[in-house]
Amino acid sequence: MSSFEIVGGHRLKGDIEPQGAKNEALQVICAVLLTSEEVIIDNIPDIRDVNRLMELLSLIGVNVVELNPKNDGSEDVDRCRRFSFCAKDVNISALESREFAEKASALRGSIMLVGPMLARFGRAVVPQPGGDKIGRRRLDTHFLGMEMLGATVEYKEYGLKKSTGNTIRTSSMGFVVEAHEGLKGRYMLLDEASVTGTANIIMAAVMAEGQTTIMNAACEPYVYQLCDMLNRMGAQINGVGSNLLKITGVKELHGCTHRLLPDMIEVGSFIGMAAMTQSDLTIKNAQVKHLGLIPQVFRRLGIEIWQQGDNLYIPHRDSYEIERFMDGSIMTVADAPWPGFTPDLVSIALVVATQCRGSVLIHQKMFESRLFFVDKLIDMGAQIILCDPHRATVIGLDHAHRLRGVRMTSPDIRAGVALLIAALSAEGVSRIDNIEQIDRGYQHIDERLRRLGAKITRLE
Repeated sequence: MSSFEIVGGHRLKGDIEPQGAKNEALQVICAVLLTSEEVIIDNIPDIRDVNRLMELLSLIGVNVVELNPKNDGSEDVDRCRRFSFCAKDVNISALESREFAEKASALRGSIMLVGPMLARFGRAVVPQPGGDKIGRRRLDTHFLGMEMLGATVEYKEYGLKKSTGNTIRTSSMGFVVEAHEGLKGRYMLLDEASVTGTANIIMAAVMAEGQTTIMNAACEPYVYQLCDMLNRMGAQINGVGSNLLKITGVKELHGCTHRLLPDMIEVGSFIGMAAMTQSDLTIKNAQVKHLGLIPQVFRRLGIEIWQQGDNLYIPHRDSYEIERFMDGSIMTVADAPWPGFTPDLVSIALVVATQCRGSVLIHQKMFESRLFFVDKLIDMGAQIILCDPHRATVIGLDHAHRLRGVRMTSPDIRAGVALLIAALSAEGVSRIDNIEQIDRGYQHIDERLRRLGAKITRLE
């Protein structure tokens, strides 16, 4: 297990560019299974979850080739990776191997293999996926959508593995999804606007017979990007960018070239990092039109953000004052489905508020365990009242009382980065254990921050 050692209290300065979007990558990489032709994807981040997904694809026979590898053995932490995928010779039986089950169960994104596998091959097998421990994360939307398209879904023991002429049953448990009579389009109203659920159903529906109408579809930029890519592959998806999608099934899809958006979660993280460390920071190529409410929410916390084309500049300020609502009541920051504020940045907003002037209510509506990291911030000296699993009241210290360095553990990707931001601003030395969680979502974050002036060391 690796750790970060951070010497806090150092201001950062310079430029930083966000990596390719992790959540988009997990969707569009799964979509390469929908065609036997080559698909090229640009700007793929070098992070653990994405690399694991590509390993899974290789395991089932997809030809995965990096088109711009580093030949000198050095690391370019800002390199935009470009990969070729060809799913011409997919081995369906590999889905039932023990190796696939072990790798897929460690990655929540593996659930999005179901839609494309079902559409093209009529069968998909996936174990109960893992991922962040941030509360209940239902899979119902995924499988209810598959059933409405005509598939059967069973959670059961599966897989027969032949060895030395004998047949041995494996102990894998998971979801077996089959379309014995093919998929047929229909109208569906999703029980929740799940991003991954919407993406999975779209990938299944693009090759279903007839028309599929999806109401209450998620409309995040990642879903927009997926639909745009599928349309360029030959799909017929109307209503892209809205919560009402109409999909006319086609017989086959073709190859294409696609480029990932910059990761808006990294953009928000860097805004928060600049404010907490009272730094001058420029976030380059932020693709501002795809950020939704992110800049607006951080401005409500008193952060000055200047837009310069597609760059965002956060100037140094000694103090950040939290706004109040027009009637004088306390500000509330809450997550919501797009175009609302993304839940992945609630933890960042919370940690920033600890050093602003004023008070704010943080309301994490979607996940009931995502605020449990605040006990570490309290140990660091933050004034936070955890009201219940979903709400916390933060009384800002206005940098008058600096946080102090402590030892802590990263519980999930976003909380881990929130703790990292807190440690960068704190007095003294902090240590964050279990940084593998942070590596799942942030590309070479320690090296990138050192170039800005951060005092951060990776301890193996």
